Amino acid sequence: MKSFKTSHVLTQLPTQFFASLVQKVNKVMSEGHDVINLGQGNPDQPTPTHIVQALQEAAANPVHHKYPPFRGTHSLKEAVAVFYKREYGVTLDPEKEVAVLFGGKAGLVELPLCFTEPGDTILVPDPGYPDYWSGVALAKAKMSMMPLLAENGFLPDYSKLAPEVADEAKLMFLNYPNNPTGAVATKEFFAETAAFANKHNILVCHDFAYGAIGFNGKKPISFLQAEGAKEAGIEIYTMSKTYNMAGWRIAFAVGNESVIEAINLLQDHMYVSIFGAIQEATKQALLQPQTCVEELVARYESRREALVSACHSIGWDVKAPEGSFFAWLPVPDGYTSQQFADILLEQAHVAVAPGNGFGEHGEGYVRVGLLHTEERLQEAIQRIAKLGIFERTCTM
Repeated sequence: MKSFKTSHVLTQLPTQFFASLVQKVNKVMSEGHDVINLGQGNPDQPTPTHIVQALQEAAANPVHHKYPPFRGTHSLKEAVAVFYKREYGVTLDPEKEVAVLFGGKAGLVELPLCFTEPGDTILVPDPGYPDYWSGVALAKAKMSMMPLLAENGFLPDYSKLAPEVADEAKLMFLNYPNNPTGAVATKEFFAETAAFANKHNILVCHDFAYGAIGFNGKKPISFLQAEGAKEAGIEIYTMSKTYNMAGWRIAFAVGNESVIEAINLLQDHMYVSIFGAIQEATKQALLQPQTCVEELVARYESRREALVSACHSIGWDVKAPEGSFFAWLPVPDGYTSQQFADILLEQAHVAVAPGNGFGEHGEGYVRVGLLHTEERLQEAIQRIAKLGIFERTCTM
């Protein structure tokens, strides 16, 4: 069959890191092995019943069978404003400071298209969510990596950025609680970020995908709680993780009015908003009692404790994540991240994500998800223990 030549833009897109991981896992599974897949970030729990019921009722309403408003329903944007006021004490104008998104990823990829020109610099965390790179590539911009190091709590150190890079940068991506490290940000860090960004005229995009998931009784804070944050940029909040609505593909951006208008303008040309029934169910999720969220966080914390305890029991010196549903585990001496991940998959039938897939500074770690039961997580670590890797490490 005839093949058409694709555009230069498509040929410059980064390789989908998780697609290759899925292929490896599927190959081992096709050979009849029971693989415990800790490598992906797909929530394992169903959407809470009251949210599903709200969707079912709204879907039967003929008003939602027509095109919804281009920029989302006013009632949903009002609900977002109520949610942010209740959860974070942040005041938002529903019409000017809230944009409805087709999932958080869409907003992250759209933003470089809205605010950068070819060749412009975008600051990207390293390690970080690989899809930040996709937006950079589509905008034909260039990345300048901000190392996230253990000695700095996996927060970028702005004093280490070259002055010319800070002056050239147009956009910065941040993400706390962090994927993949599980680190959380402080109010002081966010205040420093806003001041740095405002000084250098950098637009900050804080990816708040794991905004509800914090441990030890500490609730993650919003970037918009920091002084000067709304002047500096926006925050993207997805329903995927907080409410187990990953397949629903709905999120929102909140913050700087000019940024929200630009996102809305781009989306005016790409979509006709999201199915109204999904918007109605999302509104109910935000406004109804948050018991389901509290139960979900408790579930992840219990899994975290089971995983970390199991690791310690086999001599694997790991630190418990402070947020998100990921743990960032150091690779034993003598292995690269990819080598270690391949050994675990091929010999223990445990899939993890090698840290180098998240950037150069991800080397030396693997990421695992807290997306299985405590028993299954413990089984994964016991399988790894049987390889004897940590016994050899302890005796070296």
